[in-house]
This record gives sequence, structure tokens and C-alpha cells, in this order.
Amino acid sequence: MGAEERAARRRARANRSTLLRLALFTGVLLALVLAGLRLMPGSPFASTAAAKWGQPASRTASTDATPGERPSTPTPTPSPELPPLPVAPTDVKISKDGWWNWALMDTRTGKISGSDNMDETNPTASMIKAWIGADYLRRAAEKGDTPSDSRLNQVSIMIRDSDNNAAQTLYELNGGTASIKRLISICDLTDSSPAADGGWSRTALSARDTARMGACIADGRAAGPKWTRWLLDEMRAVRGVGNFGIRKAFPAAEQKGIGIKNGWVDRQREQRYTVNCLAIGDGWTMAVETRYALDLGYTYGAKICEDVARQLRAAASDAG
Repeated sequence: MGAEERAARRRARANRSTLLRLALFTGVLLALVLAGLRLMPGSPFASTAAAKWGQPASRTASTDATPGERPSTPTPTPSPELPPLPVAPTDVKISKDGWWNWALMDTRTGKISGSDNMDETNPTASMIKAWIGADYLRRAAEKGDTPSDSRLNQVSIMIRDSDNNAAQTLYELNGGTASIKRLISICDLTDSSPAADGGWSRTALSARDTARMGACIADGRAAGPKWTRWLLDEMRAVRGVGNFGIRKAFPAAEQKGIGIKNGWVDRQREQRYTVNCLAIGDGWTMAVETRYALDLGYTYGAKICEDVARQLRAAASDAG
């Protein structure tokens, strides 16, 4: 064998040795990469053992769950219970002559409870003045106007003292019947309608819709964000002959926080008395409507409003 042939064989052996070392290095590197992927959470090569190193591996009932083991599911968080209100629906019993109905609304949930005839309407009398004031104030704010002190005084005495002249002036400024149509639309009423003669006193509202109107005043839709608090304060400040009915069923300290607007009128033509009551409390509104023989007087209806409220208060106390 010549020197050149021996040299060629040495070069061949060296090349094979280099290729072998390269193949061995590549195999070791590939093994390390695969091992790393198995330990990486979320990798398609990850095993259940890899989960012990980091986040738990995802499990499905078809592949990972142990036979007989129910796959884990998130535990739902129950909604917090609302605190009880000071009034609750009950089977109200009134031993008096005439017609009456009532409705109670939980303004936190929108749920309305009431008498079987809570959808029947009654002429509002002065109870509608709460809306007349709200409609005037909201529309003034929408137009960018600030009511004068004398105009605000009209709204105030209309609410606090049930002044009829102020109510007529503001009702006309609101567009008369158009104002009642806005009431029905804005407050989502379903049973009510403007008076056939166009007057505010004979607006037909049901107890259910009156409770909705109260909620509409409380949440700001009626008077708008600028005037809602002011209007509610005026309703809490009702005084004199109009301070009767629903809030009288509450302790004196609680009465201060309840806004009201009552309506009462002797209908000579029908020989009927109409007495209606609206109250707005914290988280609730209540309405009671009555009509009965004229000779019984307005205090007869005022007592029905109070009696209904007392029974709803007692129901809440019993439930607690």
C-alpha cells in the first residue's frame, strides 16, 4: 500500500468520525428540546407530569379525567341578596265601602305587586302634580333654561301645598295633554290616558302606573339629572292638609325620608270622592287609589291609604 492510499484511508476515517460525532450531538440536542417541550405548560407535547411544574394542565372528560371521576367545573358565585325593604306585598284586607286598589314596586328590581285590580284607573286629582313639576323642570333643562325664582316657587307650592293655580299654569306651559302623553311614554305606563276634557285633574292613572310614575321620578327620567333631587326634596316637604296617607303608617323619623304627593277632590257631578296616594321611599314606591260616596269625606280615603301601607309594613316585619 502506497503512502497516498494510506493517507486517503486516514482522511476517510476522520470524516466518518466527524459525521458520527455530529449525529450524536444532534441526537442529544433533539432529546433535550423534546424534554423541554414536555415540561412547558400549554405545549402540545406537555404531559400530566409537566403540570406539576407550573399551571395545571387542561383536562377534558374524554381524555384526562380518571375513570369514574367527575370533571371539575367552576363553582358559580351566588348573586348577593338584596336587603329587605320596610314594605312587602301581602293579601291586603280593607273593610270599607267604595272602590280601591293598590300597587307596590321594588324599584331595585322593577317587580310590581298589588291588588287584583291594580291595572284599573282612577282620576288622579292633585297626585298628577308630581309629574307636572317633573315635566316642566326636565324640559327647561333640556332647553338650557334656568327657571326663575318665581317659577321654582310655583313648582314648590304646587308640590308642598297642592296649589291648583300653580298647577294650571305649569300644565299649560307643558303643553297640556302633550305632557300626559310624555308621562306615558317616558315612564313606560301601560294602563293610563289623558283626560277626555284635557284637564290635569281627570288624568286616568292606575295604581300600577302610579307606582311606575314614582319610580320614574326617583330614578331621574321624569325631572332629569339636574332637578331630580330638588323635586324629591319638595315631595318630602309636603305639608298641611295634603300630608296624609301612606307615609303616616311609618314612624315619625322615617316619614322625613319618604316623598309623597296625594290627590283628593269631591266630584259633585258623580257624587263621589276621589282620594289617591303616591309615596316614594328608598328602593320602593307605593300607590293607593280610592273612590267612594261623597258624604264620607276625604279623610275616609286617606285612612284607606294609610291602612294599606300599615299592612304592607307588617308583612315586611313578619317576613324579617
